[in-house]
Amino acid sequence: MVAGSNPVRPIPNHNLKKMEKKFNISQHILVPEHIKLNDEEKTVVLKQYNIEETKLPKIFLKDPAIQHLEANVGDVIKIIRKSPTNVKSIYYRVVING
Repeated sequence: MVAGSNPVRPIPNHNLKKMEKKFNISQHILVPEHIKLNDEEKTVVLKQYNIEETKLPKIFLKDPAIQHLEANVGDVIKIIRKSPTNVKSIYYRVVING
């Protein structure tokens, strides 16, 4: 080995794509539950919080946590996070391009 050389070889891109398809990130213990709301649920949430869709926090369409939901731009995602106190926190995000 040459002094100063990097002994770690990068993984070729084609191998990364294969690994991504095999691993469902939504099943990971640290990823909170993500649920795509239907139009009726979306309307109820927006009325309940008296907020416009554009004012919701954003989540990217390409976010790995929502790939299995087949979400589209403008969909609202409900995120349920568990806390150490056994209280569930619910968050909403609107899907944007990116």
